[in-house]
Amino acid sequence: MTKLSVNINKIATLRNARGGNIPNVVEAAKKIESFGGQGITVHPRPDERHITYQDVRDLSPIVKTEFNIEGNPVAKFINLVMEAKPAQVTLVPDAEDAITSNAGWDTIKNKKFLQEVIQEFKDNGIRTSIFVDPDEKMIEGAAETGTDRIELYTEDFAVKFSKGDKTGVEPYTKCAELAHQLGLGINAGHDLSLNNIKFFNEQVPHLDEVSIGHALIAEALYMGLETTIKKYLELLK
Repeated sequence: MTKLSVNINKIATLRNARGGNIPNVVEAAKKIESFGGQGITVHPRPDERHITYQDVRDLSPIVKTEFNIEGNPVAKFINLVMEAKPAQVTLVPDAEDAITSNAGWDTIKNKKFLQEVIQEFKDNGIRTSIFVDPDEKMIEGAAETGTDRIELYTEDFAVKFSKGDKTGVEPYTKCAELAHQLGLGINAGHDLSLNNIKFFNEQVPHLDEVSIGHALIAEALYMGLETTIKKYLELLK
């Protein structure tokens, strides 16, 4: 079964809109795990506009499933990951002013940099994943960095699927096959939802994990967090 890691950034966004500590991201993480979520994902940005660095420190000792920290590996982020020691770190090449992640790594151009960062994390027992576009050359480049996994950036699939175009999944299928042949684990995320997750999971082989935040939290506003998570788990079987 493909594992479900729930990104709780949007819960922090809601909290920050009012100040204070409601909703509480630590309590939310505990609830998500109790409802069957198999991982907790956070993406602390340098401006801390949703998940803060302190949130990461608070979550680290209480997450009992898999803790996944996403972000651009600037010095401040690397130090935070080393302190928190999550199960997995996902490297994302997002600019500081980006609203959300919008591109994968050029694993060829950034090969040396990624090799150095990944080795540092692996030396500390932290599994690494690289955020990549569904481009076979980028998959091949990722394999040369020493990463454990890739995370396929799924926005293009989601946009096409929403318009009735199911062919948008084809590059992901090919890249997943290639990544598996190269010995890489395969994660996926961005704009995956209850509407498209079943089809994506059926068409893309060897998926280890999907990371879902915005859609899942939005869907939970209508159906409740427990019901929403259980719907995802059923579709991922």
